[in-house]
Amino acid sequence: MKNYQATKELLKDKVILITGAGQGIGRVAAITYAAHGATVILLGRNVQNLEAVYDEIESAGYAQPAIFPLDLEKATDAEYEALAQAIKLQLGRLDGILHNAVRFFSLCPIELQTLDQWNSLLRVNLIAPFALTRACLPIMKESPDASIIMTSETHGHTPAAYWGGFAVSKGGVETMVKIWAQEFEMFQNLRINALIPGPVQSTQRAKTHPGEFKDTMPKPEDLMPIYLYLMGKDSKKINGEIVAC
Repeated sequence: MKNYQATKELLKDKVILITGAGQGIGRVAAITYAAHGATVILLGRNVQNLEAVYDEIESAGYAQPAIFPLDLEKATDAEYEALAQAIKLQLGRLDGILHNAVRFFSLCPIELQTLDQWNSLLRVNLIAPFALTRACLPIMKESPDASIIMTSETHGHTPAAYWGGFAVSKGGVETMVKIWAQEFEMFQNLRINALIPGPVQSTQRAKTHPGEFKDTMPKPEDLMPIYLYLMGKDSKKINGEIVAC
């Protein structure tokens, strides 16, 4: 997958929703998907960041993107349903979701974490991907080839001290992917997988490892072959996998 070479029109005519699209991996994925033919929907809570990505995509001459500002920590079922309906009404289809939005506070002993922190971590990292996917499933089932990518994390896959609620939320993502993949087996056009980016130069990594020397780490752009593979038609038979970059 790391050496996958996508055709320029791999995602032609597809509509793909990216959460956390305003920065880091989400931003790069949105631009990359647009460069390969997709109409991308940029979702995040920072409108200024989303508009900057929108402008990058438009200035490059790619398909006009859409912006949906939403605070995943506070979003309700009604808001998720309204988003799905707006996608159906305005764009007519949905062929992919990249769940990339993330919430992280700091590394500390689990006994020092607060209930408010856990509520926030679970709402953004686990509950939002569930609720957004559930709301969008009816329209995705209409797609001839639909892919859902949920972002996991190394410590969600292999728990370690001091990662607390963040690791628990990401571990829940992997469990949810396994369950949903089995429930999708009757749909030949629909698949779901989890992706672990690993160490990468990103805003998230700067928060989790502030004193780390990052110049030798991969950049988000280096991971895009895997992101393209899992979103495109060549991964049609891949379902329920936990893929590490």
